[in-house]
Amino acid sequence: MTSTLFITGATSGFGEACARRFAEAGWSLVITGRREARLQALADELSALTDVHPLVLDVRDRHAMERAIDGLPEKFATLRGLINNAGLALGADPAPRCDLNDWDVMVDTNIKGLLYSTRLLLPRLIAHGRGAGIVNLGSVAGNWPYPGSHVYGATKAFVRQFSLSLRNDLVGTGVRVTDLEPGLCESEFSLVRFGGDQAKYDATYSGAEPIQPEDIAETIHWILNQPAHININSLELMPVSQTWAGFAIDRSRS
Repeated sequence: MTSTLFITGATSGFGEACARRFAEAGWSLVITGRREARLQALADELSALTDVHPLVLDVRDRHAMERAIDGLPEKFATLRGLINNAGLALGADPAPRCDLNDWDVMVDTNIKGLLYSTRLLLPRLIAHGRGAGIVNLGSVAGNWPYPGSHVYGATKAFVRQFSLSLRNDLVGTGVRVTDLEPGLCESEFSLVRFGGDQAKYDATYSGAEPIQPEDIAETIHWILNQPAHININSLELMPVSQTWAGFAIDRSRS
């Protein structure tokens, strides 16, 4: 049976790196993204290595997702893997200064978009059965709060709990579920978070030797290629330069 992988958010960062890594390994790909030119360029490039089906869509649009998935060609009908990568953080200001529109976008993308792709693709993963797997992109922000993480961290805490609960519902199907929880990673993700502010982006990673998208792609390739009887429930990873901050204490009244 051909190994087919569905990747959301494949036009940059982790998603693009995963598409390249799995194409090199010979997996057939369904790749999604909102930016048509980038998506098509990636599909054209990787088509020299494997079968690629690009879908220009936004995971927040449930009806578009339904139409696109219902219309998948027969050769992509059964999936061995799903990487729920599409997600974002917007802003890093304290909650009282945040834009509610940013909060809506994070909830709609990081939670609802992940739910749509998961539910709509579950029948295709179950049809593959033993050895199939879902990797949900969580974050250390779902485990460890930090200033400015508020809604972003809360969406990733949802991803963790949903992933663990989903495993219960899939017992007996052979489909595995992993919540992958990266720490400091260098990608376009942070440029989006800072509204395109290159100086903030550069300062975030300066001297830190952060995780790279290719590191995440290699980790996901390892997860989805574990023996069929092994499930990696959750996996948290950070660069060696990163660790947990101490508790904050307000001493303004002293």
